[in-house]
Amino acid sequence: MTNDVQETAAPAPGGVEGRAADLVQRLLAVGIDGRGPFDSAAEVARAARQRHPDTEAAVSAVVRQHTRLVAGNGFVTGLGGLLTMPVALPANVFGFHVLAVRAVAAIAELRGYDTSRPEVRSTVLLTLVGADATDVLKSVGLPTGNRLTRLATSRVPRPALMLLNKGVGFRLLTRFGTTTLVRVPTRALPVVGGAVGGAVDAVMFRRIAAAAQDALPPTARG
Repeated sequence: MTNDVQETAAPAPGGVEGRAADLVQRLLAVGIDGRGPFDSAAEVARAARQRHPDTEAAVSAVVRQHTRLVAGNGFVTGLGGLLTMPVALPANVFGFHVLAVRAVAAIAELRGYDTSRPEVRSTVLLTLVGADATDVLKSVGLPTGNRLTRLATSRVPRPALMLLNKGVGFRLLTRFGTTTLVRVPTRALPVVGGAVGGAVDAVMFRRIAAAAQDALPPTARG
């Protein structure tokens, strides 16, 4: 998984707009659809359902599984210290978001949402930006009341969804830079950096997972 994510995370040429669009496309392609050895969100949901027939038990299993994966990804990429930091930090931050996208999309599948629908895919992306989701929705003229639940169950024009996804991409690109600066002091130290990085990533992921569970209530299909 790590090699696949590192290759997928290679920066795309072009300006900020192009990089934002490319980032979103990669997150959706790897995180939801799956690439190479990286299972799709639907496959993760099916595997969880086989082990746990109860929907909410399956959701909890997905969250636990991805909390471990996120923490492990953060730990491993933090082990190298200063020598590997230029490569490890971008790979870790991208890998974190891929895992978060897959977990949220798997939760959506388990609760009856169709992650092939563009509106659901955009909803999954919005869970990554937390409180900024309201600003992103406002920027493209979409309603903000019950913002994520409404988006996932609505029909939205494709141009609006493209703008929304790009808005998420802009915010994530900004966060990539901010996260890198925050993590440099601890990740400069091998082992210590790995432990701290893994713990921080696990906490961040749990917040995203909790928001996703609140925003994507069970449907009649779930």
